[in-house]
Amino acid sequence: MKSIFADAGYFIALLNPKDDLHDKAKSVSGELEQVRLITSEMVLAEALAFYADKGPLLRQAAADTASQLCNNPNVTVVPQTSLQFRAALDLYRARSDKEWSLVDCASVLIMQSENITEALTHDHHFEQAGFAALLR
Repeated sequence: MKSIFADAGYFIALLNPKDDLHDKAKSVSGELEQVRLITSEMVLAEALAFYADKGPLLRQAAADTASQLCNNPNVTVVPQTSLQFRAALDLYRARSDKEWSLVDCASVLIMQSENITEALTHDHHFEQAGFAALLR
């Protein structure tokens, strides 16, 4: 089964019908067949932080989505460990020529380790790292 990485921007867009990428995220989601979604606790934390101040309905929807993802057998949520954090920090430090966040760096490392080439994201940082950004 093919694996695709899911970034925070994808979850943010899916949850909010007013998001500029909502329709694109829904469309791409509908085209996915037999895929395993890979994401991380860091990505979910980023999406939850985004919705923390967007009102109780979106905040609850974000929390529900994170819980559902963690319990979905077709989704792998990579836990944040101190080793992962340090490896992401090393990449963050090494790529000072880029504007990659620490979460981006951790995501790149996960994608590399899992041989994933596509990400559900609009973030051009993934393209800079050599991956296909499916929401672009």
